[in-house]
Amino acid sequence: MTPTPDDDGGAGTGADAASDTAAGDDAAGDTSDDTASDASDDADDMEGRMGAGRAVSWVVLVADRRLVAAGILLVVFCTIVALGVAHPVPAGTLLERGDSIETLFNALVGSTITGVTLVLTLSQLILSQELGPAGDQRERMEGALSFRDDAAEAVGEAVAPAEPAAFLRTLVEASRERAAAFGAATDGRVADAELAARIGDYVEGVTGNAASVARRLEGAEFGTFDVLLAALDFNYSRKIHEGKLLLRGTGDQLPDPAREELTELVGVLQLFGPAREHVKTLYFQWELSNLSRVLLAASVPAVSVAIATLVFLDPQDFTATTLGVADALWLVAGAATVTIAPFALLLSYILRIVTVAKRTLSIGPFVLRETDGEDE
Repeated sequence: MTPTPDDDGGAGTGADAASDTAAGDDAAGDTSDDTASDASDDADDMEGRMGAGRAVSWVVLVADRRLVAAGILLVVFCTIVALGVAHPVPAGTLLERGDSIETLFNALVGSTITGVTLVLTLSQLILSQELGPAGDQRERMEGALSFRDDAAEAVGEAVAPAEPAAFLRTLVEASRERAAAFGAATDGRVADAELAARIGDYVEGVTGNAASVARRLEGAEFGTFDVLLAALDFNYSRKIHEGKLLLRGTGDQLPDPAREELTELVGVLQLFGPAREHVKTLYFQWELSNLSRVLLAASVPAVSVAIATLVFLDPQDFTATTLGVADALWLVAGAATVTIAPFALLLSYILRIVTVAKRTLSIGPFVLRETDGEDE
């Protein structure tokens, strides 16, 4: 087992062909399982590193959170109706027995009010970390300006772009240019054929990944997930790891001009890490603000419907059927679905936040899991 950087900690195993690593938490298994595991761990993009399939990745990361919440509510509604229809006792009879409706909606009213209040309180607590005295704000600003100056100097610009997407794209483009320059500086100047092939794969991996991410960042608007997703798909930490291996593990086989170009490339990649983490932090704050707003909007109709159901709904008043299903069952299923809408919205937003957080737990080429592979 050879430890390699993995984006479970902000550093993923990229599609860089320079890597000889192949993922697999278990060496045993059939060939198709091994191939699927290798493909997921060797992918540059977040979807490939998740290894969960395109549909799951779309739901967890890409889809509109309101659409995901609507899907959750649809599943709940259909499940309640299906269970009511499948029960051997007619649904109308079941609902007339005891006080199941009263018990259910009493619990839903209390949990909705408590849950929404708790989530909003926690969200405001997180957002309140942005508040502080003038001295703290000045230190934050000086740190941000210093970092932007360092980035501008590294990419050869007078002033770094102000927009997050443009700023990240500048670093990605600089990485691609430095990688191309490194490749040109080693072309025909490395005697070791194996090392030359390794360098070629590394350069191809960096330039290919950088070109793809730069295209996606062009014109992207902050506030959407597109900016952060594109940044997550640039597997910078893997490239830092491999670049340092080339710098420190090749002795004097690299020409001095090539070593200088590679040093500059690694320097630019090291700037991308904190830049991406900053954009991720801003996005999380943006999402928490959106979550607070949609929870407030959804909680009022949810509580209203739950209270109205408690006060006005008597299954004995709805004895007819629609499409072969008791009207009382339709009403209870619909009311329960509307009442849990705040929970569905919370789940849809938190699902994406925790997924991104897990895949970027640490910054830089830290090892949070092991993959099978050859020692580099």
